[in-house]
Amino acid sequence: MILDSLKSFEKYQTLQDGFDKVYQFIRKNNLSTLEAGTYEIDGKRVWCTVSEGELKDVEDAKLEIHDSYIDIHVLLDGSETIGLKDRSKCNTDNTKYQEADDIAFLEEEPENYVVMGVNNLAIIFPADAHAPLLGAGNYKKAVFKVHVGSNRSKLN
Repeated sequence: MILDSLKSFEKYQTLQDGFDKVYQFIRKNNLSTLEAGTYEIDGKRVWCTVSEGELKDVEDAKLEIHDSYIDIHVLLDGSETIGLKDRSKCNTDNTKYQEADDIAFLEEEPENYVVMGVNNLAIIFPADAHAPLLGAGNYKKAVFKVHVGSNRSKLN
């Protein structure tokens, strides 16, 4: 996982195919004024979901994992805690993976927590089990999904 400021995202745009498209979207749009919803950037390869709601208690943290996409979380309003655990330390036996949604939920607790403020971003890789949306109060955030696979033809 990488935790940084949205202002610093430019330096990550060559880290992974598709990050450049996220960077261009961020430059062209004021994320804080976007309405809740899904924004297509590059078909099924790169998109953004803006959501608003109430944060969950840390005691309700449920780790999730993804196989096919990197998440880029950008907090737009509020203060969010994200629970983390190295996926290699997780027991994923008997875990139901929802391939259509690229997600599985684990029955384990996070080992560490990070707190994000407004305009912080977290780049969360498939190796990072994470429990987002923890804390108190309301939030608004954008989550970019960037495909990590090399077979682009499946995503057209």
